[in-house]
Amino acid sequence: MHEMSLAEGVLQLVEETARREGAGRVLRVVLEIGRLSSVEPEALKFCFDAVTRGSIAGEAAVEFIDVPGSGGCLDCGRTVALEAVYGPCPECGSYRVQASTGTEMRVREIEIE
Repeated sequence: MHEMSLAEGVLQLVEETARREGAGRVLRVVLEIGRLSSVEPEALKFCFDAVTRGSIAGEAAVEFIDVPGSGGCLDCGRTVALEAVYGPCPECGSYRVQASTGTEMRVREIEIE
């Protein structure tokens, strides 16, 4: 389950930010997760809850922003919505599509007190 290592990385970033800003606790963490990122939000939430116990972020709410997948087709030149990283172009059927969004996972916002 790679979500555990992702949750640990997010916690490290959150703790560094809170320490740098002199925060007493973390109230909320907002994560952007792309549909093509192979990250399961519910599994990540479970892992985040586990790794933050007893930390400055132990009571933080976690929110997710869903980032749809899209990419550019190298054959027809269109920008298209993608449901899978290696999926076909919905316009021409080609599999030569480069994903441009939806593969990312990032911390978008940290609310501290």
